[in-house]
Amino acid sequence: MSLIRSLSKPARVAVIGASGGIGSALVDRLRNDPRAGTVYALSRSPAAVAADTVYPGRVDILDETSVCDAAQRIANDGDLDLVFVATGVLHRGEGLQPEKRLRDIDSGAMADVMRINAIGPALVAKHFLPLLRRQGKSVFAAVSARVGSIADNRLGGWASYRASKAALNMLIRTFSIEHARTHPESICVAVHPGTVDTDLSRPFQSRVPEDKLFTPAFSAGKLLSVLDGLGPEDSGGFFAWDGSRIEF
Repeated sequence: MSLIRSLSKPARVAVIGASGGIGSALVDRLRNDPRAGTVYALSRSPAAVAADTVYPGRVDILDETSVCDAAQRIANDGDLDLVFVATGVLHRGEGLQPEKRLRDIDSGAMADVMRINAIGPALVAKHFLPLLRRQGKSVFAAVSARVGSIADNRLGGWASYRASKAALNMLIRTFSIEHARTHPESICVAVHPGTVDTDLSRPFQSRVPEDKLFTPAFSAGKLLSVLDGLGPEDSGGFFAWDGSRIEF
């Protein structure tokens, strides 16, 4: 059964961050989807994929030339139906950890998180949104996080990660408004995948109930199903893995 029934067949898809936990699960789901045609699996370290429909390619979201080059290569093959940005960072060694309190804020670490979680996806949008088809439904989606919701923040902490995801949500809303002027049937959304068993969440899983810790395959399938059910009226929104709308 297809998870992208509302997209044109055969659907042409680009997954940015395809070597990560969620990104690789999305590629696996899509390469086996009967409505999917070409899947561009883009990442900093692309791996060979045993599938005729999957085309690995290199993209570094912090290097605009890299993003632009990838978009130009894909543009030569035709329009895209779905662009999914599955990149993000929460921690990286001892030098980059989510802050527990105000005094933990480090300007360099905060700048790195903002570059990866907000500026990088913005560069992808700059070069990939124009590749979406003008006629019929198309989708641009980026992985955000519920902790990026300002309305939902009742615990504090994790200042850099929260701020970067809140910035991403605002960028998505902004892009949706401009994109609708030329692509009225297109959808730009931020999505929350739940707590997924990946390297990003692994150090923080001890307090997560077993039934709330998702496999990458489960989360990828749920996110594709959510995107499949959205319409142009949902563009600019923020949606959880179960389809519920999250307040900004």
